[in-house]
Amino acid sequence: QVQLVESGGASVQSGGSLRLSCTMYGFTANKYCLAWFRQAPGQGREEIVDIDNNDDTWYRSSVKGRFTVSRDMAKNTMYLQMDRVKPEDTAMYYCAANVETFFCGAANMDYWGKGVQVTISP
Repeated sequence: QVQLVESGGASVQSGGSLRLSCTMYGFTANKYCLAWFRQAPGQGREEIVDIDNNDDTWYRSSVKGRFTVSRDMAKNTMYLQMDRVKPEDTAMYYCAANVETFFCGAANMDYWGKGVQVTISP
């Protein structure tokens, strides 16, 4: 059983930075996709970035150039470095994992974390 636990959520001012972590307990997959999703109040959940076991990455256009995904599999941890944050980045942030294949997207995710709140003030 895999358990994902996010940390690092905070309230910061616009233009600032923060780093989210996703610790993946019980994770042993060799083929996988790891992703970050977010959900703003009153809006649907959207995938913002993912990375697979081949180090291929995808970024939503709204975060490309500002957010960076990375992973340290020796620590079973994925990170999301968020720079030059904007008020529209305010949302609950969730990490997710597909532990069977490297296909990404919400429909392919097997496990989800409970989320952390990120609030960006003007």
